Amino acid sequence: MVLPIGDDNPTRRTTWVTWLLVAINVAVFVFLEPWWGTECQQRAFFLRWATIPAELGQGRPLNPTQIAITGPSACGIGGFPGKDVYLSTLYSLFLHGDWLHLLFNMLYLLIFGNNVEDRFGHLRFLIFYLLSGFVATSVFVVPNISSASTLVGASGAIAGILGAYLVLFPRAWVTSLVLVFIPIRLPALVVLGLWFVVQLEALRLGPMAGGGVAYLAHVAGFVFGVICTLAYRLSNPRPRRARSYPY
Repeated sequence: MVLPIGDDNPTRRTTWVTWLLVAINVAVFVFLEPWWGTECQQRAFFLRWATIPAELGQGRPLNPTQIAITGPSACGIGGFPGKDVYLSTLYSLFLHGDWLHLLFNMLYLLIFGNNVEDRFGHLRFLIFYLLSGFVATSVFVVPNISSASTLVGASGAIAGILGAYLVLFPRAWVTSLVLVFIPIRLPALVVLGLWFVVQLEALRLGPMAGGGVAYLAHVAGFVFGVICTLAYRLSNPRPRRARSYPY
């Protein structure tokens, strides 16, 4: 319905962490993921590196029997006993299912991440980004602890950034495409508020609906971002500008 393509919100410094995150995500997709390969190659890659709720629940990788149940047996994929199922929650933040998945995530990260980084500072922003992704993944895993589906993408971490942006810059103007092709400038409160409502509405269909999109992770990341940023603003109030009087 509404696709952000830019905002009128200049930064005070070079937001190199945002650009670094984009570069890493693109590099991983282009040079490491077998996006050019067969379905079996792609499935084996995600089983090896992505978050799988059932693995976190049992504390160990899926065995060959469990893997065979989750997909076409013709792939003949064995187990991955050397997989670190806990580190996979970090790896998954830099994996994407296809080009569109990567493109939309990086678009949101570039538009909204730079201003949040500018306000938080480089290191604090990086920690916040990773924590948002971890919380989003964890909240999704809990009610789906027996699922053997792979969970990939930076969406949970980026949802945290959207929540932070909403708190920090609710009146910033965001240029968006309405109904795909009509550009219009709207306040961030409207754009991001509408985004969150859409996630909540989709969540009513299930924690993972709409073509395998983990809407519960989106909602969890966004709420975490809002709460953390509100706490940050309370503990780090911006100094008021000195008021000048005519004379």
